[in-house]
Amino acid sequence: MRPEPAQQARARRIAAELSSIARTGRVLPGSITERRTHCGRPGCKCMASPPEPHGPYWHWTRKVRAKTVGRWLTADQHDDYEPWVQNSRRLRELVGELEAIGLEVIESDPRSRRPRS
Repeated sequence: MRPEPAQQARARRIAAELSSIARTGRVLPGSITERRTHCGRPGCKCMASPPEPHGPYWHWTRKVRAKTVGRWLTADQHDDYEPWVQNSRRLRELVGELEAIGLEVIESDPRSRRPRS
């Protein structure tokens, strides 16, 4: 069974975007989060009212063999690598869209219907 022309057009659009991201080679799994901390020293601005926490500090985390591992990044590294993480997220979204097309095709396949007894 072949996808319908509209599905093929969607798949071509997805493939073009996948290819565009792949050509950059800039894909990084995980996420980068902003952290702010309190040191707890009396008189420090982080203990004032209202408190002014230290930071921002940037933390990249990802899963390795089912465990979360992380690395602290500089502000420059955050600026450089955040688009890489966004590319990784976009790749997963695009693959999900391709899978949805496949599901549409198999669900519309008349051979998938059970014969009545």
